[in-house]
Amino acid sequence: MSERKLRVLTIASHPVQYGAPLFRLMARHPKLDFQVAYCSLRGAESGYDPEFGANVQWDVPLLDGYKWTHIPNRGNGTEGFWAWRNTGLWSFIRHGNFDTVISHIGYTRATFWISYLAARSKRIPFLFGTDASRIEPRDDSKLKLAIKKILWPAVFSLAGQILTASSAGRDLIISLGFPPESVSMTLITVDNDWWLAQANTIDRDEARQSLGFAPTEKIILFCAKLQSWKRPMDLLHAFASAAIPDARLVFAGDGAQRTELERESAASGISDKVQFLGFVNQSQLPKLYKAADMMVIPSHYEPFGLVVNEAMLCACPVIASDRVGAVRDLITHGETGFVYPAGNTEALANTLRQALQDPIQLSSVIANASARIRSWSPQASAEALVGAVESAVNRRRSSRSVVSELPSEKLS
Repeated sequence: MSERKLRVLTIASHPVQYGAPLFRLMARHPKLDFQVAYCSLRGAESGYDPEFGANVQWDVPLLDGYKWTHIPNRGNGTEGFWAWRNTGLWSFIRHGNFDTVISHIGYTRATFWISYLAARSKRIPFLFGTDASRIEPRDDSKLKLAIKKILWPAVFSLAGQILTASSAGRDLIISLGFPPESVSMTLITVDNDWWLAQANTIDRDEARQSLGFAPTEKIILFCAKLQSWKRPMDLLHAFASAAIPDARLVFAGDGAQRTELERESAASGISDKVQFLGFVNQSQLPKLYKAADMMVIPSHYEPFGLVVNEAMLCACPVIASDRVGAVRDLITHGETGFVYPAGNTEALANTLRQALQDPIQLSSVIANASARIRSWSPQASAEALVGAVESAVNRRRSSRSVVSELPSEKLS
């Protein structure tokens, strides 16, 4: 008789285009009986995204191909500990007969602790982790850093298995004193098959024409929310400094810094070379990447940076700062992309000039990046996550077996 499937519950804040492909693979995995508990349906349904500052509804299917349920949120879904307060998870977990629970809600939200305590009350392994590649906080606060160095070892010791998104993240957790076998790098990915299929149907010349790009223009793309820690202003200044002939800088995304960027581009005398597209939905992004000559991600703080994956799959070369988590796993400078020191706008300007003036090297970079990103896939992520679940379940079974074999006097 075949071994019983492991019943796995994943808790997610809301449906996102990056999670759905992985969830579909998990639902089809022969070792799992898998389902997702959503704490909100924002994204699948129109809802306010505080970082975009607008209502957002993704235009690709997010709820198909796997079992899911919605556990209503009693908070407002913004920032703050009580903003995510899905109290229904307590009874859902306690009565669900799950073998393990995976949380994608962070420990700074009440929902995390409701889920953790419910799982612990049933002695169910509770898996969680971080997508961070550095322990330094987003604002570089020394006080927050000191607190995290104390808090993280205590919090992550509660995990049945610690999940990380990258090699840098795995090494970070191990550096905090955790044994390597308790840490799983489960990868963070996009739907490679979808992106490749979309990119292969797009004619680059037609895409550029439809977007209003001249045939000879060098299109430099920023694709992210316009937030200070993503450093779009660095790119604006580097673009102005590089003074690349017949080049245009395109910002795809919206956010708090848009007005400031528009003012600065006018003050720098380059507003005629800078274009703001605003929010661009998922189905339109492949055409944008395919039409661009370079995508730049200049973030000072970027746990991973999935736009790197997207651009690579669409044959768009990438320049990334050394603070982008994806760099270590996906970008080798001069081979699969380009890397520069975060915050150094002159280095970024030089990298832009050098990368765009050597078409032979750029073609090689595109080919190498395409080969690299194909192995960084949802399929690889799903297998790593199944391995993490099995490790946690086996560890729990082993600990129960040891306890049951102890002499009665040792248990009293």
